[in-house]
Amino acid sequence: MIRTLLSISCIFIFSITVWSQENHSANEHMNQQSFEELVKAFNSPGRDFWQKPDEIFKLLGPMKGKKVVDIGCGAGYFSFRFADSGATVIAADIDDRFLGYIDSVREARKISVKKIQTRKLPPNDPMMEKREADIVFIVNTYHHLEDRVNYLKKIKTGLRSNGFVVIIDYFNKELPIGPPVAMKQSADDITRDLKLAGFSFFKTDDKTLPYQYIVLSL
Repeated sequence: MIRTLLSISCIFIFSITVWSQENHSANEHMNQQSFEELVKAFNSPGRDFWQKPDEIFKLLGPMKGKKVVDIGCGAGYFSFRFADSGATVIAADIDDRFLGYIDSVREARKISVKKIQTRKLPPNDPMMEKREADIVFIVNTYHHLEDRVNYLKKIKTGLRSNGFVVIIDYFNKELPIGPPVAMKQSADDITRDLKLAGFSFFKTDDKTLPYQYIVLSL
């Protein structure tokens, strides 16, 4: 079980969608895996062991009627969970393959496009309309974003009144999963970026997940 979990995690370490064109090593490593292998890793049941989606949803509160932008959605691990919980979802990514995969799963599950909509993103812009979303969700992706402060400023413009950002990423230390330490951002780094972007309220949870912190900001 442990060996299987670590094998899945090793694929996941570098197979997350790469946002920075400067990150050649991660991009090259990702492209060594077939798309089918990436999807399998993203949506593996082994991920539930450390990602703990049910615990995350408890922290976020009721989803019914909320509009969520899932930035770096990958194969839809969280996007479909948000939709199943009652939210309207924009599954956003820079990789057309993942967006096409989400569209195909949505159609197979007979989920309305009004419920889950895919959106192609450039590396430096969340492409949000003004006051578009209640929640912007960024999981395992923040350390790949370019020009993070300006990116967060654009997100802030896209949030509705009482809307908030959720950023989940890896502790800045050696772990059995996640990117190399040199690529990681700490929770303090994220809080600093959020402040510079104009956000004023922060809550950090470093207890719920074994390998990651959760930062919420208004």
